Amino acid sequence: MSNRIERVNELIKRELSRIILREVDFSRDVLITITRVETSFDLNQSKVYISVIPQCQISKVLRILKRMIYNFQQKLNKRLKMKLTPKIKFIEEKETSKAARIEELLEKIKL
Repeated sequence: MSNRIERVNELIKRELSRIILREVDFSRDVLITITRVETSFDLNQSKVYISVIPQCQISKVLRILKRMIYNFQQKLNKRLKMKLTPKIKFIEEKETSKAARIEELLEKIKL
């Protein structure tokens, strides 16, 4: 992956995290994390991977985020000093749930 794409990924992750923290009011018992961002080489689209604790709230959180995606996109367009700002798309992070399952199985083996 090119250095430019990595910088764009980090920039989108940081700015989008700030926007979501300030703009979206989730209940206090939900923790949302942007785990990673993958931007296409042509800078046309960015996949934003979301992890939610508790896991049962993921569909609700994704629904809310997708409903507000136009607002997020507008704020990113203003904040990022880029000629073309990638279009964002929210996706559930599957890797963290797999890692949690592995940890759970390892704990059972220890006992």
